[in-house]
Amino acid sequence: MCSQRRRGLLVPALLCALVASLVRPAAAVGDGEGSPGHQGMGDDSALSTQVVRLYEDAALATRRYETARQEAEAQRAKAQLAEALLQRERRAIGVLREDLGRIARAQYRSGGGMPLTAQIILAKSPDEMMRGQRVFSLTSLVVNNAIDKSRRAEARLAADEAKAAAAWRSLDKRNAELAVLKDGIEQKLEAARRQLQGRADASVAAGSCRGAIRLDQPKTDFTTAWVAPVESYALSAAFGSGGQRWANRHTGQDFAVPIGTPVRAVGDGRVVKVACGGAFGMEIVVRHADGYYTQYAHLAAVAVDQDERVDTGQWIGQSGTTGNSTGPHLHFEARVTPEMGSAVDPVPWMMDRGVQLG
Repeated sequence: MCSQRRRGLLVPALLCALVASLVRPAAAVGDGEGSPGHQGMGDDSALSTQVVRLYEDAALATRRYETARQEAEAQRAKAQLAEALLQRERRAIGVLREDLGRIARAQYRSGGGMPLTAQIILAKSPDEMMRGQRVFSLTSLVVNNAIDKSRRAEARLAADEAKAAAAWRSLDKRNAELAVLKDGIEQKLEAARRQLQGRADASVAAGSCRGAIRLDQPKTDFTTAWVAPVESYALSAAFGSGGQRWANRHTGQDFAVPIGTPVRAVGDGRVVKVACGGAFGMEIVVRHADGYYTQYAHLAAVAVDQDERVDTGQWIGQSGTTGNSTGPHLHFEARVTPEMGSAVDPVPWMMDRGVQLG
């Protein structure tokens, strides 16, 4: 069992949470019998759910790794500042030692190093003797204080250097452990992605979808009527761009995302088409209240059925690379009709609805 006793144990506690996420019950990658085309719908849903869950685990692991890395960088910055202060302290100690030498030499030249009896004999008056004694006492006090200060500074220097070195070693060790856990989750995710895409390719090759898989929808509270079709992305091929893989011009906007990324309905509407085959591979078309249509293509899984009502932001499928596709991405179109050939540029179309893409 792992426990968290104080704030200093934050990273170990995060390690415990990550270990728990790795061992929690989930459908194992590669479970089931036969080829992807012979898996049941329950297995399909379990695999899609597993991919989504692993995405969440990977994102959580990445955030925790980054938190630990930033903590380590902050500790290093503190240690570097401490080292700069220590260097200043070393220089001050050197100056102090030089001052001690000057004080000692001055004391010797002024007679401060003579025995008290000799000072009494050679003194011209009691006042002169008292002044000499006062100077001698003050000088001795300064010398003793300076020696004590030098010793304390050197001891503090050694202690601070040892503490900084220990903190660096500890943080580096914890960061390495977090990195191993993060890599383990990402490897499981990559294996699940491949299996999900394999089943999607089998469905497209057969020319028929296997039916909607059901994903656990996240709790959403959108304050807008429209959202981007995926939450995190990089824009790739734009509307109207040329390419050898298109007969004329590109008819949509591509969102570069990994296989299995949840795809969202950009607005309320009704599903008018779910298809698995042809250039778009696995695709969904949704009709919206304003009469426009949106298409979501090259999917690896669909999570809705034809004629089903969908809400803004609802997960309707998962991205993939089915059909005429060179790599994982979501092909998104805005159309005047449900059919190909009626597309408009989706970037300004979404901007008119308050969604800035990019």
